[in-house]
Amino acid sequence: MKRMIIQGGHRLSGEVTIGGAKNSTVALIPAAILADTPVQFDTVPDILDVHNLMIILKSMNVKSSFTHGVLDIDPTQIVEAELPSKAIKSLRASYYFMGALLGRFHRATLTFPGGDNIGPRPIDQHLKAFKALGASVSENNGTVHLDAPNGLHGTRIFLDMVSVGATINSILAAVRAEGTTIIENAAKEPEIIDLATFLNNMGAKIRGAGTDTIRITGVSTLQSMNTHTIIADRIESGTYLSLAAAMGDGIMVHNIIPEHLESFTSKLIEMGVNLQIDSDKIYVPKSEHLKAINVKTMPFPGFATDLQQPLTPLMSLAEGDSTIVDTIYPKRVKHIPELQKMGMNIEAHDGMIIVRHTDHLHGATVSAGEIRAGAALTIAGLMADGKTVINNAGNILRGYDRIVWKLNRLGANVSIEDDSSVTVG
Repeated sequence: MKRMIIQGGHRLSGEVTIGGAKNSTVALIPAAILADTPVQFDTVPDILDVHNLMIILKSMNVKSSFTHGVLDIDPTQIVEAELPSKAIKSLRASYYFMGALLGRFHRATLTFPGGDNIGPRPIDQHLKAFKALGASVSENNGTVHLDAPNGLHGTRIFLDMVSVGATINSILAAVRAEGTTIIENAAKEPEIIDLATFLNNMGAKIRGAGTDTIRITGVSTLQSMNTHTIIADRIESGTYLSLAAAMGDGIMVHNIIPEHLESFTSKLIEMGVNLQIDSDKIYVPKSEHLKAINVKTMPFPGFATDLQQPLTPLMSLAEGDSTIVDTIYPKRVKHIPELQKMGMNIEAHDGMIIVRHTDHLHGATVSAGEIRAGAALTIAGLMADGKTVINNAGNILRGYDRIVWKLNRLGANVSIEDDSSVTVG
């Protein structure tokens, strides 16, 4: 069990560089087992989810090494094996091994994935897609069995709801299927385009990624010829922009793709944050006299559900009442009682989060119920007077690349403590 210790109240300044996208990385690593050659990724975030995915790879005799942001994966000696349930349950994105294994071996057996508890996130659309491609699906005591003894065959898949996970799993299963697959009502997130780019560079035939209709013509082999650079993490970007506006005396955020953040940065500008947006970086000056805003989360290119929590501490500085309606995960409210412990005037009422102006926050002992709730608590802890202890800090480390090191370089006083030691890097 890890705890994050924050000595709050320090104004921050300097530069920070955003890492590769977590939500791309956790799909790309399972996708790598579809290759018939070794694969290399760079700009890989150093997060716990990557290390847990490497444990899953090892169980299948897939060698991997991770150094200085470069991840090498060699699936050429892959074998079918029982996957480690502890690692599977540590992150929800482990379910991408369903599509990847089904595409590679035409069968897969996985325990139900774990990850953040942010409300109902069923996998029925994933299973619907696998059935349409020709696989039989059975469930028994929390384990899913997929089998396509006659192989997978191209088909038309209509997703009943826009789902990033189901879109990605459909692509992974279909990319080596026989014939053409059409995915309708597909999600449009940048991470899906990143996955399609990686697969296409290995010889896949995927068209339409980034639109609501994706066409995939199956191929028999995938061969990696070049290193794939993972796109910048738009959620990490938004988190640091929010932090910079809340506690910064001038912070430059590097390795940003502004087009991926337009729904978020438009809200910061609406609040009165004077963002200076360049092609791949954003400067955030000291921000004062902020105005209240209303936010509604939507599928991309709308406001990301993963950014509603990191924005709440900044909203507490605005004059008036700000509101958030999360249409993706309405029950994503675990951060609220924790922020209340720190003195924030925030509540959830009738499906709406209301954030009222708060003059100051005070340190407290709180718990990070999931990744983005942990990000909100981290920002609040940096804003607060005194010492904040965030329990379950492993959830934060699951999603934020070298967060302690990055924050301390900006002038924060943050450390991670576990049972045996205290580290600050």
